[in-house]
Amino acid sequence: MSLSDSTTSLASRFSALAQRLGLSGRGSRLVFERARKLRLPFIAMPVPRQSIWWQDGPPLQRLVDLPRDAFSGPVQEDKAAARAAFMQVVEHQHEQLAHFDLRQIDGLCGQPLERGGTHSNFEELAASPACRNLRIISYKDFLRTISRALPRFLAGDPIELCQASWHGKRIFWTGEQHVEDFASAIAYARLRGLEVNLPAKLTRYHLSTSGLSQLKQQYHSLGMPSQAWSDPAFMGLLLDNRLPYARLSLLRIAGAPEVLMLPKASAEANALGEGLRLAGAPDVVTYLEHLQRRELA
Repeated sequence: MSLSDSTTSLASRFSALAQRLGLSGRGSRLVFERARKLRLPFIAMPVPRQSIWWQDGPPLQRLVDLPRDAFSGPVQEDKAAARAAFMQVVEHQHEQLAHFDLRQIDGLCGQPLERGGTHSNFEELAASPACRNLRIISYKDFLRTISRALPRFLAGDPIELCQASWHGKRIFWTGEQHVEDFASAIAYARLRGLEVNLPAKLTRYHLSTSGLSQLKQQYHSLGMPSQAWSDPAFMGLLLDNRLPYARLSLLRIAGAPEVLMLPKASAEANALGEGLRLAGAPDVVTYLEHLQRRELA
């Protein structure tokens, strides 16, 4: 087979693929063909590491109540529709627990003490340089240390906790002050077998199967590199065709892909989404489904 025959055959296959994807109109096929040929520096969505720090995971809890200005884009109605779809992805429940054993806690919502430090449990943090000056060798030391983090500990005031499926089964303390005292005290309680119970308010977040399914049916949700927004070929496709779209900075991590939402109900927006997928854009719903499976880990 000659080079020209090979090229014609490949073009025919992509044309057939476009038809199977429902991209029957000439304009849609042109958008699809141009989109699949884009050469953008796509990167995978970052999978969170196992860590005691809540902030090491994606801030998906904010999807429960996204502010109206969370999405950017030229048309208010498109942004509002994208926001409504994304807000169905995460659900949450509140629980009031009369007796909760604090030894089950192994996560912190405060600022990490050591930038770039990795700790998989409180014992590792308690043994780190950040906690070097904390010495807990008696029950009296334990009470003094945990009372710095929980001033109303001896009064039995409730503790506030949270849990998220994308963090597995780890339970996090929501306090932001004296996190090193808290972690060291809990590590000591586990070491000594101290039963430490308090009432607790626990908020549980989890990714919704039905919400993810609806999002997948309604939108292409694709991870776009920052360079895309200054790429003339991509921006030409997006703006010259006046396609409906919305953008969301989901992860808030430097260099992380931004979510581009393209409604599948628009033939040309759907064509752009299908082409970008072939060009290498990561699918955000697939990424979220992967995080959802961590709930069983």
